[in-house]
Amino acid sequence: MKITLVTYFSRTGNTKLIAETIYNTLTEPKEIKRMAEDLDFAPYGLLFVGFPVQAHSVPYEVEAFLRKIPAKMNIALFCTHGSLPGSTLAREAMEYAHVCAARATVIATFSCRGKVSTKALEALEKSPEHEAWAEMAVSASTHPDASDLVDARAFVKWVLTLNSQGGRF
Repeated sequence: MKITLVTYFSRTGNTKLIAETIYNTLTEPKEIKRMAEDLDFAPYGLLFVGFPVQAHSVPYEVEAFLRKIPAKMNIALFCTHGSLPGSTLAREAMEYAHVCAARATVIATFSCRGKVSTKALEALEKSPEHEAWAEMAVSASTHPDASDLVDARAFVKWVLTLNSQGGRF
C-alpha cells in the first residue's frame, strides 16, 4: 500500500500548523516531512503539498519542488496567506502552484489565512503600493484559528474521497 505524504514549506509556522492538522486527520500509512528537493516520490500514492503565499506568489523552494513531482501523481495543494479569503492575491498564487505542478494531477486545493510576520508587515506598510494589502494582512493576526483547522480536516476527508475515485469527482 502506498504512503500518503504531507510535505510543507513554512517560515512562520502557519503552514506547518495546517500540515500537522492534515497529517493528524489522515489514516495510516502516512508521513509528514518538511519540503525537500531531493525527495524520492516512489513510495507515495498521494501528496499534500503546503506553502505560504509570499510576495503574492509561491516561494521559489516550493516552485522547484512542484516542478519535480512525477507525471500523473495525485496531489492536494494547500496554502496560508495574509489576504482576505477568496482574494485575488491568494487565488493567483494557487493558480501559479497549479502551473508549476502541471505534470501532476491536482485533485483539490485549500487555503486559509495565516498571521503575517511583524517584520514583513512593517516593510510592506512603508511601501505605498502595498499599503492596502498590509492593512488587510493585519486582520489575519489570529489565523490559522480553530475554524481554519476544522476546514483543514474537512479538506482531508474531501481529498481522500476524490483520491479513492481516481482523482475525479
